[in-house]
Amino acid sequence: MKETWSFLDTFEPNFRPLVVIELAKGTKKETIEWFTKRIVDKKANGGAQLLIKPLVTEDGDENIYLIGASYLRLLLGAETVGLVKECNDNSMRSFTYSSRKTFKDFADDNHNFLTMSECQYIIKHELENLRARDEKMIPGYPQAKLYPGKSIGKQVRRLLTNGILVQIFPLHDREELKKLRHTWYGRVRIGYQPLDEIRSYFGETIALYFGFLEYFTFALIPMAVIGIPYYVFAWEDYDKYVMFATFNLLWSTVILEVWKRICAVMTYRWGTLLMKRQFEEPRPGFHGALGINPVTGKEEPVYSSIKRQLRIYLVSVPFVCLCLYFSLYVMMIYFDLEQWALDYHEENKSTFSSLMLYVPSIIYAVVIEVMNRIYRYAAEFLTSWENHRLESSYQNHLILKVLVFNFLNCFASLFYIAFVLFDMKLLRQSLATLLITSQILNQFAESLLPYWLQKRHVKKMKKHTRSLKTDTDLSLVEQVNLEKEMGTYFGTFDDYLELFLQFGYVSLFSCVYPLAAVFAVLNNITEIYSDALKMCRVYKRPFAEPTANIGVWQLAFETMSVISVVTNCILIGMSPQVNALFPDSKMDLVLTVALVEHLLLAIKFVMAFVIPDKPREIQIKLAKLEFESLEALKQQQMKLAAESLKE
Repeated sequence: MKETWSFLDTFEPNFRPLVVIELAKGTKKETIEWFTKRIVDKKANGGAQLLIKPLVTEDGDENIYLIGASYLRLLLGAETVGLVKECNDNSMRSFTYSSRKTFKDFADDNHNFLTMSECQYIIKHELENLRARDEKMIPGYPQAKLYPGKSIGKQVRRLLTNGILVQIFPLHDREELKKLRHTWYGRVRIGYQPLDEIRSYFGETIALYFGFLEYFTFALIPMAVIGIPYYVFAWEDYDKYVMFATFNLLWSTVILEVWKRICAVMTYRWGTLLMKRQFEEPRPGFHGALGINPVTGKEEPVYSSIKRQLRIYLVSVPFVCLCLYFSLYVMMIYFDLEQWALDYHEENKSTFSSLMLYVPSIIYAVVIEVMNRIYRYAAEFLTSWENHRLESSYQNHLILKVLVFNFLNCFASLFYIAFVLFDMKLLRQSLATLLITSQILNQFAESLLPYWLQKRHVKKMKKHTRSLKTDTDLSLVEQVNLEKEMGTYFGTFDDYLELFLQFGYVSLFSCVYPLAAVFAVLNNITEIYSDALKMCRVYKRPFAEPTANIGVWQLAFETMSVISVVTNCILIGMSPQVNALFPDSKMDLVLTVALVEHLLLAIKFVMAFVIPDKPREIQIKLAKLEFESLEALKQQQMKLAAESLKE
């Protein structure tokens, strides 16, 4: 008999499947018994106190397990992870089980108080924080060492390649997903995305990405509207571009500062602005000899920071430099192709030869995308090999490697054309070709191709279902089998990287190609729909990850805006019109351009300082919460002092 949601609800009313664990086929029985026992054991005994149920497939294997939790367990878990919820007085506070009645919409029979993504996040947290007690190894796998007091969950994740654990992923809620698809991308319309619904289903990290994508798209519209007449009516009048470039530079500062304020409002409403940062434990891939952590005093793997620095500076840095050199070498080959295409056009002067002028740029754009993706894998391998202890350190080193290479790989040719060849016509042509080609390739590689592959897989699954003569509605077994074969969403890294490079194309050479913002707007409109499609239809549901901002990407965008000030000022200074103002002294021209550039940078930094990161209303609410926390702590200390005096 096939198990469905209704089957589980009838026979196990307290069990709601939220998370799927897939173990490798052939996993030893003693390992499975030990692992499942640790999941269901009480917290006092070192377990997670969750519910677990094996899912028997058609071939009789029991390597897939469904994880759930009682409502009480989820509420206690919400307090443990520090979830922030809205109170009856409309303030936001960290949830505590003892004061649960003070929170808005809470009721003992209201199981929707916690969203499904929050429940899945709690379960993930509990699984990752299963602690080893007396075990020195995972039963049945003596090579899988365990350290007393350390997280079993994180160490089991390290064994993905050791043949124990295949994957852990949260289940989709088909009814909620259907509603979200309808309001999000079910019909083409002009309007805002349902960010609160996206946050409830996928979590804050993904909701913030889509919020930033939407905001950035709207922020590009003024640049696009102003850029069109500049492109049409003032193509060669570089002196007129001074106003456009100045507006661009101030615009890039304002939108980034305003985004901080919008981000603060959203994350306060979602509660993540107030979530306390938890103590960061070693990342799953970290390894080393067993030693004592000087902070916690507990045993855990330790690795010499000197060895790590040697790996970084003697291996990683030279490798990155070698990749940068190879990127510049490919760039010079591209210029040879450009010269060949130009010579061919000069000889033939035909329509075909005119089209051939764009071929080198298109080929180079494709090569850039291929090189970026290959380098990404190499950067991930190197950063993992550097053996960083914390996930945040790993991510920062990875982002730095990828940003440096992608920046040089994508923009080096444009800088060379602008400041070495001084060919503004070729700069416009190359910028337009690189921007449009990269957008088309990204749309195809990130959304269209995965969607087509997933659609083929779904058709095969439906044929298999019909051959088993089951109902047309997927049972739980079919749903799990379908979702476990879906692709894994590895986070918003690539999505932010794409926006970062797009921001560079728009801002770095705005006075040369004002239409860049127009193409960026058109691309982002389709990006919203294609990214929504891939999140709902192509990839497994990712675990929610609470976050208060877009992290290091804010700094990356701000750095790009500073570089754009320098490039646009130099481009304007190179124009014939500006050069004509200084016929006798080039030094005066250089000093004037430098002065204007410093003045614009000063204006940018003043604006960044003047515009607060958080709206006044949010600042007051945060200050009020801090005051109340201090007062509560003071009252508690006074109570303890009074009790000690009585004794």
